[in-house]
Amino acid sequence: MKKAFDTPWKITNRFYSSITLPYVRFLFALNNIPWGRDWRFLGIPIIQKHRLSSIKFGPGLNLRSTVRSNPLGPNHPVILSTLRAEACLEIGESFAMTGGTLCAAEMITIGNRVALGANAIIVDTDFHPLDPARRLMRPNDGETAPVIIEDEVFIGMNSLILKGVTIGQGSVIGAGSVVTHDVPKHVIVAGNPARIIRSL
Repeated sequence: MKKAFDTPWKITNRFYSSITLPYVRFLFALNNIPWGRDWRFLGIPIIQKHRLSSIKFGPGLNLRSTVRSNPLGPNHPVILSTLRAEACLEIGESFAMTGGTLCAAEMITIGNRVALGANAIIVDTDFHPLDPARRLMRPNDGETAPVIIEDEVFIGMNSLILKGVTIGQGSVIGAGSVVTHDVPKHVIVAGNPARIIRSL
């Protein structure tokens, strides 16, 4: 009772979660995303899934999609997107995310016990070609390369993880970082472009 008195916004969050959960379940079923154990949602994520792609989550999923769900104030709901046929978004157990975007044109693989801070974005595509002539002819034909996030990685708020990046187990990405190259295991990286700050 004391906890509820001290943090009343959590009661509101739980109530909102309970009334929106049936719609979230329907949304996942509509997009052919298998439902898992011990999933928690605050708000309704946005799902933009290509019919011939796949999205899979392990148990313990926790997605926060409302501005009131986190003191950092996500600026939009969680967005889960697969752009092309055969694209794959596969995520392990105990994944947590507040706002932000996961967008796969080819493949994004995320391990177990990974957390994304508010408004972090992971994409495996440039979206648009860099060459102007190609961009004019085929505007959505940007280069792609798989993204791999290993177990127990923490990605700070407002970070951007770009195509072709592997982040090693247990590493931490500082808030606001832009990650363009692989990150080894058990380090802290930060900056734009992100560089190693120190080992963990």
